Amino acid sequence: MPLSPEKGQGLAAMFDDEEVSKPPSRVARPALEPWGIDELRAYIGELRAEIARAEAAIAAKGSHRSAADAFFRKP
Repeated sequence: MPLSPEKGQGLAAMFDDEEVSKPPSRVARPALEPWGIDELRAYIGELRAEIARAEAAIAAKGSHRSAADAFFRKP
C-alpha cells in the first residue's frame, strides 16, 4: 500500500501520528496585581523551576552535540 494522503487531506495526513512540538513564542504573562505575596513567591518558585528545566535541556543538547562532533571529527 503506497504512502499517499487521501485526496484533499494533504501531506499532513501521512504523518498524523507524529506529534510536532513547537516552542511557545513567549511565556504567558498573567496579571500579578490580584495575587498575594505568598502567591507571588510560589509563582517565582515555579518560574525558577522551569528555568532550571530549560537549562538542563540546553546542557543535555550541548553534550549530545559535543559527542556527535567528537564522533565525526576527522583524524
